[in-house]
Amino acid sequence: MNELPSNRRPDEPNPDLAAAIRLLAHTSVMVIGDVMLDQFTYGTVSRISQEAPVPVLMAEREVAYPGGAGNVVRNLTSLGAAVAFISVVGDDTAGSDLTGLIGGQMNVEPWLLVQGRRTTTVKSRFFASGQQLLRTDREQTDPIHPKLAERLVRIAGDAMAATSVTVLSDYGKGVLSGTIPAQLVAASRAMGRKLIVDPRGTDFSRYAGADIVMPNRPELSAATRLPVGTEAEIVTAAAALRDTFGFGAVVVTRGNDGMTLVDEDGAQHFPAEAGEVYDTSGAGDTALAVLAASVAAQLPLAMAVRIANLAAGVAVGKVGSAVVSEAELLAALSPQRSAQRKIVSREDAVALVERWRHRGWRIGFTNGCFDLLHPGHVHMLEAARAGCDRLVVAINSDDSAARVMQPPRPVQPDAARAAILASLASVDLVCIFDEDTPESLIQALRPDLLIKGANHMLEDIVGGDLVRGWGGTVALTDLLPGHSTQATLARIRA
Repeated sequence: MNELPSNRRPDEPNPDLAAAIRLLAHTSVMVIGDVMLDQFTYGTVSRISQEAPVPVLMAEREVAYPGGAGNVVRNLTSLGAAVAFISVVGDDTAGSDLTGLIGGQMNVEPWLLVQGRRTTTVKSRFFASGQQLLRTDREQTDPIHPKLAERLVRIAGDAMAATSVTVLSDYGKGVLSGTIPAQLVAASRAMGRKLIVDPRGTDFSRYAGADIVMPNRPELSAATRLPVGTEAEIVTAAAALRDTFGFGAVVVTRGNDGMTLVDEDGAQHFPAEAGEVYDTSGAGDTALAVLAASVAAQLPLAMAVRIANLAAGVAVGKVGSAVVSEAELLAALSPQRSAQRKIVSREDAVALVERWRHRGWRIGFTNGCFDLLHPGHVHMLEAARAGCDRLVVAINSDDSAARVMQPPRPVQPDAARAAILASLASVDLVCIFDEDTPESLIQALRPDLLIKGANHMLEDIVGGDLVRGWGGTVALTDLLPGHSTQATLARIRA
């Protein structure tokens, strides 16, 4: 792992890793593998069915994303990398939906081959109050048609010339069946391109000669029939796998324990770098995508694994098959990330609040300029946080504050105001809005509790009708006597 340069303060982010992360957006990767449609239905349960002893889900929102190898592609494009994607779908509605979803992504050249009478893999999940109630799968795992396989290999061979690294994302759904992996390994070697495999099953001979193979701990044990309970056992099993099949390196994902790299230089262990763990699904796809982009950027393999491990730590802090951006990776490097990561865009705030809501947490919301933070503000925020599980604070941007309060307000820029608020333990998220009021942000976040100071009237609070409309609560907190921004400014002038 990288050591801190001797001329750098220990509280600064690692500049080598930061510079390396910025290179990922300038890479090109080809992904080949099983694509699937991940569907998520969110709602509420308030009664049991009269037809059977099962909960009735009142569906409120439905979303769908490319899953499997498609999630690897999503993560690569989130980093800014260019991607060539080759897979097979059926001639059904799900296949058509996937074609639209993948084709709509930036920097993707899709080759989604259609096989008649084939069922596109669909995984449908149903959630209420942060709990998954049910998952239904529809799939066909037979090997793809031989003529389609020939066409896939031919297209892959052509696309290798335009990309730096090839990724085989094998979910065992039939795309990477038979001799297809061996043919792709041979083609990559002949062309001098790196090839990384996310394997499936116990027969790793299908990937023999690959540059990097990336099994998880159970897959490593199943493939080698060796124990993997300790770090030493993992190294022994990974070394045996590497020697048996001629892999350049084996990268073992170990869940909450991080990753292990075994290559010609020996073994290195990378402890997990996660904060809060919300959902581990999709973290392997994220790590695979970041590893591939890092290899494409010609980073040292140990550094590539270090960054992939960092990305997995960010991914498990999200719900569902989430993606990780360059900005999130850079933020995760910062020693001050716990506070600075609280300051997010509107889009990120919506996503994070949704994750909190899935855990069954009560979301609180308050807003203001918070120009010169004083004890009255701190008292109000602490009282607001006491009424919820997570508190979102929205602040007026500089332009918005100037329109609402008139110059010379605000005294402090929005970035400084946000940073001070984010340092408070009572504040879980800070979001800056440009409008005169936070009404549209409230509509997007749908908080359970809207809180303002007692100097407001309940019926006049912006967004109050919205919150009450979806069953939320609007409340006032007591003010701390003798403290206000106007009084503070008056004392400064005096």
